[in-house]
Amino acid sequence: MGQWMDVQGLLIFLCVLLLVKHLRDVLTNIMPPGPFPLPLIGNVLNIGFSDPLGSFQRIAERYGDVSTLYLGNKPCILLTGYESFKEAFVEQADVFTDRPYFPIVGKLSKGKGLIFSSGHMWRQQRRFALATLKYFGVGKKTLENSILQECRFLCDSIQTERGLPFNPQHLVTGAVANIICGLVFGHRFEYDDHKFHLMQEYLDDIFQLPISNWGRVRDQPLITMLYTRQTDKKSKIKIIKCQYELPFLQEEIRKHKEERDPSNPRDYIDCYLDEIEKCKDSEAEFTEENLIYCVVDLFGAGTETTSNTLRWALLFMVKYPEVQEKVQSEIDQVIGQTRQPLMDDRTNLPYTYAVIHEIQRFANIITFTPPRMANKDTTVGGRLISKGVMVLPLLKSILQDKNEYSTPYEFNPAHFLDENGKFLKKDSFIPFSIGKRMCPGEQLARMELFLFFTSLMQCFTFQPLEGQTLSLKGTIGVSSGPGPFQIHAVPRKCRF
Repeated sequence: MGQWMDVQGLLIFLCVLLLVKHLRDVLTNIMPPGPFPLPLIGNVLNIGFSDPLGSFQRIAERYGDVSTLYLGNKPCILLTGYESFKEAFVEQADVFTDRPYFPIVGKLSKGKGLIFSSGHMWRQQRRFALATLKYFGVGKKTLENSILQECRFLCDSIQTERGLPFNPQHLVTGAVANIICGLVFGHRFEYDDHKFHLMQEYLDDIFQLPISNWGRVRDQPLITMLYTRQTDKKSKIKIIKCQYELPFLQEEIRKHKEERDPSNPRDYIDCYLDEIEKCKDSEAEFTEENLIYCVVDLFGAGTETTSNTLRWALLFMVKYPEVQEKVQSEIDQVIGQTRQPLMDDRTNLPYTYAVIHEIQRFANIITFTPPRMANKDTTVGGRLISKGVMVLPLLKSILQDKNEYSTPYEFNPAHFLDENGKFLKKDSFIPFSIGKRMCPGEQLARMELFLFFTSLMQCFTFQPLEGQTLSLKGTIGVSSGPGPFQIHAVPRKCRF
């Protein structure tokens, strides 16, 4: 009994010592304000597992645009508000270009590719990707024609549903993915192609894992020990599949190596293989392994976000039929039913263009951009951000700014229209983020959203199933899409 009391006393003493040390570390650390962290687990309880993104928003509302959270025993900065974003990512762009290390992300990407790489390698890979995409038509008329062709394929496939209930996810994702396939692989796939479908599944796994419960647990060693028994074994298997089972990419690279003509590159992979042979800068890491990670990131930037936005668009049009009717009326007046929409039509379709922007704002599919890290001590909004501290940029607060949008929590296209019904551009509308890390596929995404959306509205009226109540609750992921839903697509009188 005496020995037990000695052990118990020692444990109590160690716990008190740990608590005192924790209090001293927290109170003496000059950090922006935030909720008080608990020893070892930090603010895990403040964030929770059921609604982490909503928790971030509530913390930002309480503690301001620059606040502190502890993930375990590591502090991170929660950054919100347009002015804070601009100060950090535009005015101090070179300070905030690096990514922090996460075990789950390290397991998936090894710090390579375009999204989670840093430093010299990232700058060279991004420079090359932007130049190559531009070379193959991003932002030009040639790519517009490719998207219009895919619009026809998509509308033809929806037409075969004959107005019966269907889930648009597979067709919409396939159509958007085919645009990036054309740029990266040099060809498109049929929507029912098994390899194409498998590729989309793998890529979806990759972009869901980092924000999943298991992904977040993996990034906290202590929490990992506590929750290991509760982890879904299927989620563990996904990491292995995502990282090692990408045979479709390896097969595409093999074919390109056999068939390519260095004097006449057909696509991104051809250009990358040329760069591997020509580049003398070993630190830029132009390798076949890095090529795979770059292709995965291009698909994430070029497929996941745009397809989710278009699915939200269909859901909102079904949910708000008066908006859909007004969009169709404007399209009928300006374009008619005998030709496809063109990018030049944007200026003459102010309401439709405003609806597209409101879809992006209200859906807010990228609630926060991938984390950053300060490479030196600096300040944002007068608050100190220390070197090496992770920064979580929360976009949601900017797209729901009460000072910028009259009804921030409602779907309202008038947010992007002036008193004369003309389209109203807003500098703070940054769904693709801003600065040197802004989405490299922004131009492509804007073109796709406009052409796909106007084509769908021109050719179909989308309606709910009888007695159905559609949910506007989004899925949790790096890119948040709507949950599965079924709708009717009633054909209109397109004749092209």
